[in-house]
Amino acid sequence: MAAISPGNPQHESLTEKASRHVKTADLPWEKTRFPGCEVKTLLVDPATGLATVLVKMAPGAELPDHEHAMIEQTYVLEGVLVDKDGPDAGLSVGPGEYVWRPPGSRHAAWAPNGCVCIGMFQAPNKFYEKNGEVTDMMGRNWQLNWSHTVVIAVLE
Repeated sequence: MAAISPGNPQHESLTEKASRHVKTADLPWEKTRFPGCEVKTLLVDPATGLATVLVKMAPGAELPDHEHAMIEQTYVLEGVLVDKDGPDAGLSVGPGEYVWRPPGSRHAAWAPNGCVCIGMFQAPNKFYEKNGEVTDMMGRNWQLNWSHTVVIAVLE
């Protein structure tokens, strides 16, 4: 199994079929390259791109123009997440609400008053940079690092 929960070394000794318990309060918030946006990676499978991430956005923080390579699911725990740009501009998702986005959907999201949400990804998002590059959330070349994940999903 390639899936891991970073920051949980106790998982290394578990059998393949054992449950992985993650104490999210014990994980540090990690800064992203987007000001005011921090994450806790709960699960990631580098081979397939599958990820579950706890996201905290400060008031006014924005996730700029990006495309969902595969289905993305978001459940808002606190605050409000708003589509800033794109076909659903103005769509507001509040506490206890859920939104999923189909493959190929593209938008920018922001948290006018801050927000905490859980994001579940089948593959990492594609961020469209002003210089024309397409990157992942960490700023790495999306095509080089993740294009294989979409091919795997299509073949299955």
